[in-house]
Amino acid sequence: MWLIVELALCALAGWATGQIMKGGGYGLLVDVLLGIAGGWIGGFLLGRFVMGGGLLGNFLIRLFGAVVLVALVRVLKKA
Repeated sequence: MWLIVELALCALAGWATGQIMKGGGYGLLVDVLLGIAGGWIGGFLLGRFVMGGGLLGNFLIRLFGAVVLVALVRVLKKA
């Protein structure tokens, strides 16, 4: 059950990242996949330092990770 909630939060964070970071978008599928990857990275890194927060806090952590990953991918794509 925990994995399903994590995937749903990360997928939602990926979609939200696509809405936040307009521009050279990657499409819905890639946004969601980057959101899942970025959400897990954000959850792994920030989850160690941020305590609690509930569902909204976890979503914001995943959103932050997804935004950072998409920004990094865009920088690397231009190089």
